[in-house]
Amino acid sequence: MIPLPLARIAEMTSGALSGMADPRAVVRGPVVIDSRDVRPGSLFVAFKGTRVDGHDYAAQAVRAGAVAVLASRPVDAPAVIVHDTATALAALATAQAASLPEATVIGVTGSAGKTTTKDLLARLTARIGPTIAPVGSYNNEIGHPLTVLKADLDTRYLVLELSARNIGHITELTRIAPPRIGVVLNVGTAHLGVFGGKEAIAQAKGELVEALPQTGVAVLNADDPLVRAMASRTRARVTLFGRAPEAAIRAEAVTVDQRGRASFTLRTPSGAASVNLKLYGEHAVENSLAAAAAAYELGLPVAVIAEELSEATPRSRWRMEVTDRPDGVTVINDAYNANPDSMRAAFQALGVLGAGRRRFAVIAALRELGDDGPELNAELGRLAGGAGLSGLIVAGPDATPVLEGAFGAARAARSDGGPVAEGEMPIAHVEDARAAAAELSGWLRPGDVVLIKGPRAMGLETTAELLLGGAPQ
Repeated sequence: MIPLPLARIAEMTSGALSGMADPRAVVRGPVVIDSRDVRPGSLFVAFKGTRVDGHDYAAQAVRAGAVAVLASRPVDAPAVIVHDTATALAALATAQAASLPEATVIGVTGSAGKTTTKDLLARLTARIGPTIAPVGSYNNEIGHPLTVLKADLDTRYLVLELSARNIGHITELTRIAPPRIGVVLNVGTAHLGVFGGKEAIAQAKGELVEALPQTGVAVLNADDPLVRAMASRTRARVTLFGRAPEAAIRAEAVTVDQRGRASFTLRTPSGAASVNLKLYGEHAVENSLAAAAAAYELGLPVAVIAEELSEATPRSRWRMEVTDRPDGVTVINDAYNANPDSMRAAFQALGVLGAGRRRFAVIAALRELGDDGPELNAELGRLAGGAGLSGLIVAGPDATPVLEGAFGAARAARSDGGPVAEGEMPIAHVEDARAAAAELSGWLRPGDVVLIKGPRAMGLETTAELLLGGAPQ
């Protein structure tokens, strides 16, 4: 971050110094919300959570090197006392972003693929200037300003991921760091129950392009009608990406190898180049095109874009991580999160990567789907039950629609339409991620493939880590 004295931080956040805080003491960063991440020169922001209150760790943070604590009540340490720490954190980040006139802010949103696209784009922008991007999915009202506060006067590109849990959320995030380029990937069914319909999701995602200046660029998916329609909601110039012929940045001659990795010709207005992805799943083509379109607008040559895309490997954990055990079992850890669209993409990748091999899946009931939840989870069960699996495990609560859908699809797949016989395709329901690993371990044989995917709250990355012999994190 840009170094700031405590007096200036108090002014930016409408706070008051407390606990014998020295107004001239300088915070040089980082700004952190976990006392274990404190480094000398840090500012520790205390949040009160449901189980842990950061204010209780204020003195510990200062002993570890924090200059002061941003807090909502007096603490036993030098502090800046504010009315609300989340609001103050946003105000501090807003002021810092305004002090970075040389930095280009790029926002990425969509129902699926935000993190992968952000990671690819950050790799591309790093070719032309110092780049700041969030770790993993720091994309909400806390993670977003924390990422902005990592930037300093040397930063030239801020690649930010923006999520929405309701109408207006993305607008608020764009006020912290106003974007010059906005990338919208897709409008899917993630958080369908929160929004009430895909049209409302499109309304929320489109807030990103509404925030762009007339001199900015809206990078939109030509293959998604709801995204493409956002062109009418922005003053900025529009660039389309996708597979449609009218997309300025498009993929042609897409092929997928036996490991589920896509290759294609990247076509741009100034030429073409071959891309051979190391990322797994054909859905990575869309993410790559989105990153390529933004990078092209920044002036990167198509050959450089293709080179970087071809070398990219996953940066963020638990997103299509493919690992081969010594016995030949392949574990696909896509456990970070799930929605109906990403589930279909994951099963498509499993079908390709597991061709000719016994295939298994560990999944969990999807959440935040509202009134459509039971039917969408039944559809998930039908997807899994009809995927040619050798076994399926459904972990966690609210699994009945998934199980019923899976059993129904398995029965339909039988030529005689009879019940699923024991040993044909075991379908099990277990309590949690650890139980899933224990159950699956008894099923797997050398050479098998297993997909692990579910909503974030289920923590199915633990299943993958146990199967791979590591300690759950």
